[in-house]
Amino acid sequence: MSETAVRITKGSLSLEGTLGLPAQALGLVVFAHGSGSGRFSPRNNYVARYLQQGRVATLLLDLLTPDEADDRRKVFDIDLLADRVLLAKAWLEQDDRTKDLGIGYFGASTGAGAALQAAARDPSLIQAVVSRGGRPDLAEPYLPAVTAPTLLIVGGDDEPVIEMNRAAYRLLACQKRLIIVPGASHLFEEPGTLEQVAEHALAWFQQHFHPAPHGGAGARTKERSR
Repeated sequence: MSETAVRITKGSLSLEGTLGLPAQALGLVVFAHGSGSGRFSPRNNYVARYLQQGRVATLLLDLLTPDEADDRRKVFDIDLLADRVLLAKAWLEQDDRTKDLGIGYFGASTGAGAALQAAARDPSLIQAVVSRGGRPDLAEPYLPAVTAPTLLIVGGDDEPVIEMNRAAYRLLACQKRLIIVPGASHLFEEPGTLEQVAEHALAWFQQHFHPAPHGGAGARTKERSR
């Protein structure tokens, strides 16, 4: 198991991340964090390490630069966050360490909206999506176009978000599941609840990850044109 600091750049934009690569990885999960959070999120790091133990690679990435993170408008700009998720996906498709891995998204809170929008806008190689305490409703216009199997996990005591997830669930036309964790609040701070999130997420990704097509960029171009 190796963890490496990475930097994803585009023009003057530079995003910092941590790439976790277990041996013989089944696939790779990009984390889309919630508002005010980033690659050091303790909850997402816990889930990432759990996934790594199950042979799932992870990319924990700051979707915003430090200056952008101080701008509340950008923190809730789902279109911008989805753009950054897609930038990470494009980088993973080109990097020698990850280009042969199928990709999944794990979105927390507002990050779930960004992950689902990204999955709808560019579905190639996206094999699964998991939302934790997410706001999938923020991607409402895109939900019917999501094709990747999607798991929505919500805390049983997070009542407003439960209803948002139920409404989003009805709009999803892909393979889907909604899990409500009893006794859990929005942040899954109660004992044992975050562990349940990690277990459900790992099982979902393990179920749906399969080898990505080989042959590099040419194979991906062919796949997109089908």
